[in-house]
Amino acid sequence: MNNRIRELRKQHKMTMKELGAVVGLAESTISQYETGKRQPDNETLLKLGEYFNTSVDYLLGSTRTNENAPTLTQKDERDIEKRLQNTIEELESLQDGLTFSGEALDDESRELLAISLKNSLEIAKRAAKQKYTPKKYKK
Repeated sequence: MNNRIRELRKQHKMTMKELGAVVGLAESTISQYETGKRQPDNETLLKLGEYFNTSVDYLLGSTRTNENAPTLTQKDERDIEKRLQNTIEELESLQDGLTFSGEALDDESRELLAISLKNSLEIAKRAAKQKYTPKKYKK
């Protein structure tokens, strides 16, 4: 399982820190999963499966192929980047800008917010492709 998590993370060009932010875990916890020192609980497996659009069985090594994962094209990636930029610009143009509990966000928090928004957009795009692509066009 540890190789599958690492493999999927690298396919998505993510760091351990970015993956940790997506599933709500520390970078060190992701590292322990990838080195086999620790096993993710069921809730974490579900989050990872949902994010990577794969089955928990695949993550656990019960199945050999990750057949239900639609891929994002370069056009999809450009669309996501454009939408992310527009969303961030809209948030920053609000009267008070980006704040949390009345405090302005620091650079690290802004970066984590951008990563989370991008990941959410990618999940939404994959889900839409999975749901709305006719079977005859699925690979």
